[in-house]
Amino acid sequence: MRASHGPACAEVIRARRPAAPRIGLVLGSGLGAFADAVENAVRFPYAELPGFPVSGVSGHAGEMVLGTVAGVEVAVMAGRAHYYEHGDAGVMRTPIETFQALGCTAVILTNAAGGLRPEVPPGELMLITDHINVSGSNPLFGEPTDRRFVGLTEAYDPHLAALFHAAAAEEGLALATGTYMWFSGPSFETPAEIRAARILGADAVGMSTVPEVILARFFGLRVAAVSTITNFAAGLGDGELSHEDVKAVGPLGAAKLMRILPRVIAAYGSP
Repeated sequence: MRASHGPACAEVIRARRPAAPRIGLVLGSGLGAFADAVENAVRFPYAELPGFPVSGVSGHAGEMVLGTVAGVEVAVMAGRAHYYEHGDAGVMRTPIETFQALGCTAVILTNAAGGLRPEVPPGELMLITDHINVSGSNPLFGEPTDRRFVGLTEAYDPHLAALFHAAAAEEGLALATGTYMWFSGPSFETPAEIRAARILGADAVGMSTVPEVILARFFGLRVAAVSTITNFAAGLGDGELSHEDVKAVGPLGAAKLMRILPRVIAAYGSP
């Protein structure tokens, strides 16, 4: 089990930004501009935070940003570390614990994902309502207490989901819902794996997020997660998949999500 340093990270952050954030956000590919939109921002490169994992994935900035969005205090991770980089499903334990230690009560996770439904093409958003873990791993491996037996029946918070649907409607944007399947990566899935994923009930596939959901529930945080569909999954579109394609299409969905997120944050942060 990876050691967690959340309280120590929170102490470092509070020394420069005492205000307690209400919501933590983890930004996936294409959403770096959202961190730039945080007001009254104080930035902490991951290297300055004890035990924080550093991502080597292009398109992930690698800093924690504290400030306000829509007048609500937030903590924003611009970039995440992945299981496939470290061989450790618990690599995001310290960041998620840091959200809790800072005072967050909820976390919003975003990612880039491959779509399995033709009616939700690249550039669209999908609110995750459930997940399937086929990675064979779990971020709570090695946790010595009975807290490791985390219930996931309502892993994705209904209240936060309602706020996302209301915000999308106010912006006149479509917001699909569906089940996300976590593959370990870093190689993309095969067409046969995608056929199996469809049979099992997946609507999108990706290489992140699920470990963070499990960790967030372990630390008592409410969870919402949104995928930007950046490509049709293997065998459902034309040609081979590539990370460059993901980075190219990611900003299209990210632009929509940037319109929705401030409304969600304002609604969650209101008295």
